[in-house]
Amino acid sequence: MTIKLTTPVAVATALAAMLATAPAAAVDYAQAPGSSLAFASSYDGEVFTGRFSSFATKLSFDPAKPEAGKLDVTIALASAATGNEDRDSTLQSADFFNASKFAQAHYSAAGFRKLADGRYAADGTLELRGVRKPVTLTFAWSGGAQPVLEGRAVVKRLDFGVGGGDWADTGTIPNEVNISTRVVLKPR
Repeated sequence: MTIKLTTPVAVATALAAMLATAPAAAVDYAQAPGSSLAFASSYDGEVFTGRFSSFATKLSFDPAKPEAGKLDVTIALASAATGNEDRDSTLQSADFFNASKFAQAHYSAAGFRKLADGRYAADGTLELRGVRKPVTLTFAWSGGAQPVLEGRAVVKRLDFGVGGGDWADTGTIPNEVNISTRVVLKPR
């Protein structure tokens, strides 16, 4: 069956109907100023926090179709800072990040899940010190002119060889490190 669109009104009506049923497309975003990537752990029972001052995030996301989402984060390991010079130099050492050999960590995820509480989960892969392991980032999404992704993850440091040797004792430093991020985004 062929439909003839002979009047401008018929053409406009058909075009409007096609646009109304067209699927929403994911928007590609890049990290904007004001973003943060932090970590928290403890040493001998004393909690400490730190942050990575240099990281880059790329995101493709449509809240209506989270399964099509993609996330890519590159982290400069030498930018880790806790406010304690001894701890910071130890983090850069071969026992921890080995930043002279492994300058960056990389996290990537494709296909997100919508959670019952309205947040999302990105089941991705973290590459750290040459080791690739699954890590899930759960995040909240605030849309608008300048969207914000606020997320949390838990990384098992020993899975990546972080804090090996004498530092492998989980009574001194827990295996689980809490990661939190707040990424301000702009369309790219």
